[in-house]
Amino acid sequence: TSNLPSVDVIPSENFNTVLYTGNGSTQSVTGVGFQPDFTWIKARSAAQTHGLFDSNRGVQKLLQSNTTSAELTSTGYVTSFNSDGITIGGTGFLNGSGDTFVNWNWKAGGSAVSNTNGTITSSVSANPSAGFSIVSYAGTAAANGTVGHGLSKAPSLYIIHDRTNGGQWPIYVESSGNGIKLDLSSTLGNAGTSFWNSTSPTASVFTIKNTSTGDVLANGRNYIAYCFHSVDGYSKVGSYTGNGSADGTFVHCGFRPAFVIIKRTDVAADWMIWDTSRDPSNEFTKFLYPNLSNAEATGSSVADGLSNGFKLRGTTANRNASGGTYIFLAFAESPFKHTNAR
Repeated sequence: TSNLPSVDVIPSENFNTVLYTGNGSTQSVTGVGFQPDFTWIKARSAAQTHGLFDSNRGVQKLLQSNTTSAELTSTGYVTSFNSDGITIGGTGFLNGSGDTFVNWNWKAGGSAVSNTNGTITSSVSANPSAGFSIVSYAGTAAANGTVGHGLSKAPSLYIIHDRTNGGQWPIYVESSGNGIKLDLSSTLGNAGTSFWNSTSPTASVFTIKNTSTGDVLANGRNYIAYCFHSVDGYSKVGSYTGNGSADGTFVHCGFRPAFVIIKRTDVAADWMIWDTSRDPSNEFTKFLYPNLSNAEATGSSVADGLSNGFKLRGTTANRNASGGTYIFLAFAESPFKHTNAR
């Protein structure tokens, strides 16, 4: 059966959010406006795990941002990527009857192609104009290696996960430097690490190092990486400093954001996501935690969505502590500089 998306769908050629209600059996989630290559699903009304799926790994293969689990496979997960959305099975955390869900979608480059730019051959689905690529690669016994990412400039942020053994979700962020990692699955702040071999990415490759945990490189393991860089008028990877005031820090994006994910980096704190499909008016009040299975939370005056960025509200430590340092990834509501304040 076809499931109609929320009226709050945000149109974009490369990123889109839809809301749907679960029916407990196979259904199509439509209204995306393109065939997604990366789809992220989270129950809003119930405490359920996150579901991350991509066309590079193939359908029916689940990763969970809030756990350290390895990849799982089931016919009850996402069963196809369609021209206007996805088809999902009846698994409860993706399609529980009567539960409400949010589904974030990104367009990469369709079928993956071999990339030999690095010392480790990768399979890459890349959308250079949108600054996004999905990269899969197999670990080696080498002490370190480079992996081709398929973009036209160096990624400002990338997320890696070990599909075979599981583990952390190490994240490189340009503003934190190449000696630091974050972890999507935990509250950890900037942690000194040698995962990136103290080497920043280039326009063709990123660098990884074999460590005792093998979270980004170990012989015989398979990995997935999601790579992003800012695109003027469409996306922004950046950082800001909180001011600890109800009249919070303004963060410039160059567009009205449809989706924002943030993380405090100087101390332990939860990740947060908000979007304009769940909050179509100016004020963001509803948020989810990528590192937790919690149902959707609601707060007063989380942030204001403005025509050229967002403005934090309140003094909550995980988004606007005085002197706190934060990183963010945002995507535009109306891409390529055609934004309007609400």
